Amino acid sequence: MTDSPLKTDRRGHVLEVTLDRPKANAIDLATSRIMGDIFTDFRDDPELRVAIVTGAGAKFFCPGWDLKAAAEGDAVDGDYGVGGFGGLQELRGLNKPVIAAVNGICCGGGLELALSADIILAADHASFALPEIRSGTVADAASCKLPKRIPYHIAMEMLLTGRWLDAQEAARWGLINHVYPADTLMDEARKLADLVASGPPLVYAAIKEVVREAEDMKFQDAMNRITKSQFPTVEKLYRSEDQREGARAFAEKRDPVWKGK
Repeated sequence: MTDSPLKTDRRGHVLEVTLDRPKANAIDLATSRIMGDIFTDFRDDPELRVAIVTGAGAKFFCPGWDLKAAAEGDAVDGDYGVGGFGGLQELRGLNKPVIAAVNGICCGGGLELALSADIILAADHASFALPEIRSGTVADAASCKLPKRIPYHIAMEMLLTGRWLDAQEAARWGLINHVYPADTLMDEARKLADLVASGPPLVYAAIKEVVREAEDMKFQDAMNRITKSQFPTVEKLYRSEDQREGARAFAEKRDPVWKGK
């Protein structure tokens, strides 16, 4: 549909998802539900291995919640869809890598959307903030995630004051991975996505499950779960054709051919 707030482009094993809601790419309930459906299909499609999420235009990645829609009746506690706000942050079993290509202003729920990705790239003019404090609301997902991602005092300053970080400072604190000139951002994101897509998908799935589940576990408890075959993705990996292919390719001094089986 030409009037869809989301544009998708499938390139081999890579899915590009572009949030396209002029003027600012804000997310209302309907858009969030569509995003949830798109990322659910991505999760469940065996041919897709990596996703890139970005915003249309050069000014906004996403400012988060659509306040105009809220003023017209969208409830803040309404139905965001299967993946929660933005389709990513509560999507269960998403064991595939997601790259956020932040092309401009990234604040509020938009920053929470970016934090739901595994790798964050940004244009050199991008900026980041959690301005909810100024409207008397709480950045709930960011309050859970941000102090674990960057130094505690920087995270708390962002949450408590709403101050902005430019792309260079965001990279310095480890909020994002890399900063690129705006006109090369998507080329770099695609290059990275293609590199990841060429790797072993079953290993990526195992990595994502272990990292997610082990976040709130003691180290030894997590290791015990691995050795006792209690992570389904790890068990699938160790019984897979890809596991045998990796060993054969190493012995034969050739590149492995990953099938995700």
